Amino acid sequence: MPDNRLQILISAGEASGDLHAARLAEALRTRTGAEFFGMGGPRMRSAGVEIAVDCQEVAVFGLFEAWLRIPSVLRALRRLEDEARRRKPALAILVDSSGIHLPLGKRLKRQGIRLVYFISPQVWAWRRYRVRTIRNLFEKVLVIFPFEEAFYQREKIPAEFVGNPLVDEVHATQSRQEFAAAHGLDPSRPIITVLPGSRRSELRFHLPVLAETMRNLATSGHLQFVVAAAAGLSREDFAPLFSAGVPFKLVADETYNALAAADCAIVSSGTATVEAALLGAPMVVVYRLSAFTAALARWLVHTRTFAMVNLIAGRKIVPELIQNDFTSARVAAEVRRLLEDPAAVREMKSHLAEIRTRLGSGGAIERAAEAIARLLAEKPSGNPADIRAL
Repeated sequence: MPDNRLQILISAGEASGDLHAARLAEALRTRTGAEFFGMGGPRMRSAGVEIAVDCQEVAVFGLFEAWLRIPSVLRALRRLEDEARRRKPALAILVDSSGIHLPLGKRLKRQGIRLVYFISPQVWAWRRYRVRTIRNLFEKVLVIFPFEEAFYQREKIPAEFVGNPLVDEVHATQSRQEFAAAHGLDPSRPIITVLPGSRRSELRFHLPVLAETMRNLATSGHLQFVVAAAAGLSREDFAPLFSAGVPFKLVADETYNALAAADCAIVSSGTATVEAALLGAPMVVVYRLSAFTAALARWLVHTRTFAMVNLIAGRKIVPELIQNDFTSARVAAEVRRLLEDPAAVREMKSHLAEIRTRLGSGGAIERAAEAIARLLAEKPSGNPADIRAL
């Protein structure tokens, strides 16, 4: 049975959320002395969170792929729901991953548990119908992009911009020369860093095109390729690249150094584009979904651009090649343009510097912890919404 200390449920559905949730749990424990339990991964476990569900059980990519994981997702929801009923947390903090966290929020709300969302669903971009659900479920939404606060407030959802935690987390630990020396690269020759995605399902769609792109670019003879593997991926996951016959360095746990050293980066759309922007890496953004998921997305997406850096900027500052536009010829052409046009690179780096300014000066996790600690000290705001209608 749990002890008499304050109990808080905290849940992250994938690797990036695991890191942010771990830091948030540590900051909140300092302020409140709370015990934490929920869903997450190795970083949350190291931070002292009791893991009831490993987030690898529910990590999904794409709408079609999500259907295949429904049984494991339902099992995870039941375990979290049962653990919440047993431990009776004063609050639940749901971090990113709206696909599982909105259904979880409904289950927890039925138990009368107060809810906070940190790194909120991107309803301003797609599936805007979820706004009503968020309004009825959450006492507070803590957002990490400046334009989100105004969006949620227009929808009468209590929202607070706390800054972006990546500002504190994204730093290179090596110079270009040090990184090159460590991996047998020539710092005088161009380095192309490739971030193909963090999920195996993404690699399935991306690696064949990237392998062909590397073959295309390698004809110049002087380019060097570095592929940054996300946490949890193994050498075997990159077999299509090894079979391409183009030499490259596969690095793990060195994504930031690889981006900082890059003359140009090819980046899978998502959080990685923000990381590249914070490191000032000129980039080409790519992404491909299954045909089924892409067809559905066309009906659900409300933005003209997809790359997060372009959304933050409010205009296209980096090229994005999505779905049918993601071909080896198009990617290679954009990479060559950046390598051969110093003026274009200077312009892009200037725009990326603007992105860094917009994301705030750091301290997002501490501000989020302060906001949640204040909420715990207040009486519940109450929400009379009929959960059955959500």
